[in-house]
Amino acid sequence: MTEEEAHAALDVPRETSRRLSAFAALLREENDRQNLVSRGSLDRLWVRHIYDSAQLLRFAPSDAATWLDFGSGAGFPGLIVAALHPARVTMIESRKLRVDFLRRAAALLGVIDKVEVLCVKAEAVPAAPFDVISARAFAPLDRLLALAARFSTSETVWVLPKGRSAQTELAQARASWQGDFRLEPSLTDADARIIVGRGVKRRAKERSRR
Repeated sequence: MTEEEAHAALDVPRETSRRLSAFAALLREENDRQNLVSRGSLDRLWVRHIYDSAQLLRFAPSDAATWLDFGSGAGFPGLIVAALHPARVTMIESRKLRVDFLRRAAALLGVIDKVEVLCVKAEAVPAAPFDVISARAFAPLDRLLALAARFSTSETVWVLPKGRSAQTELAQARASWQGDFRLEPSLTDADARIIVGRGVKRRAKERSRR
């Protein structure tokens, strides 16, 4: 997939496309000051980051009202979700410089009123239910589930891009966690997979040990 193909595949209104392009320009500029994304990925920013984030919407309910994104970093997928989905998005990012960038980028994208950026470690966020939980390059699956389970209900949809390690991480996590998990192909990397889950909870024997 080329950059032009990724841009076109989003199929969004002209104003949204304009704002996403402005966001991409801001990210490139800011990347000279702080390492938001790898320099090697800047030449394929639309494929590697923007469209790669947007594809997660395939697995999220269209009527989801709340979305929690762990380790939002440069805004992937949290800011892209906010730009393309009606849900209110909460982003957790512990690094202040990145939080400042996320808030500026949210304003540029016109979504500042529907996002909340928390500058805090995930462990310190008060528990609350969310309709969708996402995380991109945040933590190994088993640790992510342990951190995020208190934000999940039986109906929460987990959408977790895991690249080429998805199958291995899922197999390891199944020892401690149960739920309706499936692996979905990535549209941007033929070798990568996205873990989609629902009804996620710790196995009874694991709960009894805690």
